[in-house]
Amino acid sequence: MSESGEKTFAPTEKRKRDAAGKGDVLRSREFATAAAVLFGAAWLTFAGPWLLSEMGALMREGLTFGRSDLVDFRPGQMLTIGLMAALPPVVTVAAPIALLALLTQLGPGDGRWVGENLSFKGSRINPLSGLKRMFGPTGWIEMGKGLLKIVLLGAIAYAWGGNWLETIAGMGSGNLSQQLSAGWGALTSLLFALAGGLVLIALVDLPIQMVRRNKRLMMSMQEMRDENKEAEGSPEARAHRRQRQREIAAGGVAGAMREAQFVLTNPSHFAVAMIYDPDKASAPLVLAKGRGDKAQAMKELAREYGVPMLEFPQLARSVYFTTRENQTIREELYGAIAAVLAFVFSLKRGENRPVPAIEVPVELRFDAEGRLAS
Repeated sequence: MSESGEKTFAPTEKRKRDAAGKGDVLRSREFATAAAVLFGAAWLTFAGPWLLSEMGALMREGLTFGRSDLVDFRPGQMLTIGLMAALPPVVTVAAPIALLALLTQLGPGDGRWVGENLSFKGSRINPLSGLKRMFGPTGWIEMGKGLLKIVLLGAIAYAWGGNWLETIAGMGSGNLSQQLSAGWGALTSLLFALAGGLVLIALVDLPIQMVRRNKRLMMSMQEMRDENKEAEGSPEARAHRRQRQREIAAGGVAGAMREAQFVLTNPSHFAVAMIYDPDKASAPLVLAKGRGDKAQAMKELAREYGVPMLEFPQLARSVYFTTRENQTIREELYGAIAAVLAFVFSLKRGENRPVPAIEVPVELRFDAEGRLAS
C-alpha cells in the first residue's frame, strides 16, 4: 500500500462531523445500562415504602368482594381501577429511566440525534452481513465483553449471596411485613451491587468505544489532501474571495499599506499595518488592521508593495484588540514594537539579524476571539 493510502492521520473535526451525520457517533450501551440500573436501585430504595403500600392496596382491592361486586360484576371497571392504581409507580420509574437512557446515549455523541439510524437498511437483515458482524473483529470483541460481564456480575452475585444467605433463609419466619422488608432490602442491595459492576464495565467500555471510533475514522494522506482542497473551496469560491479582497483593498486599505513600514500577522487570521514617524505621532501608529478577508487583502498588498510581514501572533492580536486604526499603540507595547522596528530597519539595511524574541505583557495577551488569555 502506498504511503498516501495508509490511514495514519487522526480524524479531523470535519471527518468526525461527517461521520456523525451518517450515524457513526460515540455510543456505549454499557454506559446506558449502568445508569438505568443504578437509578432503578436508588428509586426502589427511596420509593420502596410507597410502592409496597400501593401494591398492598391494589391486592386488597382485588381480593376483597362485597355484595355489590357480586350483583353488579364489572370486570372491566375493576381492571381499569387496578391499572390506574399501578400506573403512578410504573410511570415514576419508567419515565426517568427512559430519559436517562436517552441522555446517556446523546451525551457522549455531542448531543447529536441521528435520524438516519431509524431508516431501513437492508444490511441489518442480510444474513451474510450478520455473519460478518458475528465472526468479524467487532463480533469477537462483543463476545469477549459479554463473557467478562458474565464473570464479573456472576462474581458480584456470588459474593452478595454469601452475605445475604442467612437473611434469605430466615425469610420464612416472622410476619408478612418483616418478610417483605427483608426481601426488599435483599433486592435493593443486589441491584446496587450489580449496578456497581455495570458502572465499572461502563468506565472501561466508554474509552474503548472512543478508541475504536477514532480508529475507524483515521485518515490517509490523500484523504487529508482532498479535505484541504474541499475546505479551500471550488475555483469559483476562491475567485469570489479574491474579488472580495480586491474590493476591500480598493476601499482605502491600499493607501495605508503604501505608507506602512511593516505588517504584523497572526499568521493568517490577523494583519496590522504600522508605521513610526515622529512627524505624525510620538509613538508607533496603526495605519490599518483587519482579520479574515481584509487581513488577506492587506497581506497581498504588502507583498505587492514590498512591505515586510512579520509573524508575531501574540503581538499581532494584542495590537489588534487594543488599538484602533490611526491610533498610537498602548504604552505597555512600546518595548515589543521597538524591538520589531529595530529588526525591520536592520532588514532594510541589508543586515542578517536573528528574529527577536518578543514578550507581550500578560495582561495584554488575547486569544483569536479577543478573550484575555488565562
